[in-house]
Amino acid sequence: MFNLILFGPPGSGKGTQSQKLIDKYGLKHLSTGDLLRSEIANQTPLGLEAKNFMDKGQLVPDEVVIGMISSALDNNPDARGFLFDGFPRTEAQAEALDKLLKLKKTGIHLFLGLEVSEEELVRRLLERGKTSGRSDDRDENVIRSRIVEYHNKTSPVADYYARFDKVRNVKGEGSIDEIFEAVSAEVDSKLK
Repeated sequence: MFNLILFGPPGSGKGTQSQKLIDKYGLKHLSTGDLLRSEIANQTPLGLEAKNFMDKGQLVPDEVVIGMISSALDNNPDARGFLFDGFPRTEAQAEALDKLLKLKKTGIHLFLGLEVSEEELVRRLLERGKTSGRSDDRDENVIRSRIVEYHNKTSPVADYYARFDKVRNVKGEGSIDEIFEAVSAEVDSKLK
């Protein structure tokens, strides 16, 4: 089983590259947002617990999210691996994820960061804002704030995985295929 965390600031191309990775390597996409929505829709005990917190305007506790990830892993025993999207966002979450994966006799094999200059991110997001309908993609100041927030919050997660030599950064500028070639080279080097 091969487990990958793909990270990058808003506008870095994570969504595009995630889909290409899933298609090429047969990974199961594990988005915590999708998991939350699914568990709530199916009214599972974890989903009801999460909804209770969300209804009060509170963040869903890490233990509940880890429980949902555990269920997703158990429900996909034949998966070749997982691509984690949007999780972990803190060092505590990374530690909890590692503990869970160790119990499942696996781990994170690669933390892949897409690096894109701030000016390119702003350009891409403003361009996306013309068609996405997202108001946060139309205001340059909001975009720059999102980029700063991303770096402030995710640096500790990257630092955590760097301690285990699992972090690789790829230049996220160029054509989609050029970027995917670089991303694939990093995955392939870990699969050997």
